[in-house]
Amino acid sequence: MKIDNSISKTIATPSGESKVVRNKGENAPTTAKAGTTDEVKLTSSSQLQALSSSGESQPMDSAKVDAIKQAISEGRFKINPEKIADGLLNSVKELLTDSRT
Repeated sequence: MKIDNSISKTIATPSGESKVVRNKGENAPTTAKAGTTDEVKLTSSSQLQALSSSGESQPMDSAKVDAIKQAISEGRFKINPEKIADGLLNSVKELLTDSRT
């Protein structure tokens, strides 16, 4: 088993975004040029709110979400395990089909 000696840290950028920087440890495989880092940029919540209010279509029905929340709080929400299993299987089938094309 190989131990990963890399170090990750999160830093804030001047634009308000968070950035995760991963430095390669001295025992890590050296496939990249020396001094390079892997980075991931995270979008701030204010940027996400701006995107959702920009008029783009939203992937959820807020009225349906509110109805489900109400049903859960009143104990009326019924879980259908067969429907969940079918949805998971369909998702896996789609992923397998997409990865083959």
